[in-house]
Amino acid sequence: MTVERMLRGMAGVMVLLSISLAYFVDPRWLLLTALVGLNLLQSAVTNWCPAMILFKKMGMKGCCHNHKECKE
Repeated sequence: MTVERMLRGMAGVMVLLSISLAYFVDPRWLLLTALVGLNLLQSAVTNWCPAMILFKKMGMKGCCHNHKECKE
């Protein structure tokens, strides 16, 4: 699994979790969904996310590790 796929998977889990918590517990959990969305936008622009550091330390590779545009 690549860092990019793991990052998208983690974001999807966090969104589904926060929506479930908002529905069953408290609507303020939707703030977590907003934070995940903001982090995804920031990651798309900068190609950096705190979770990427963790995933790389776990030994996952980036999908573009052989391309010039990759900043690894």
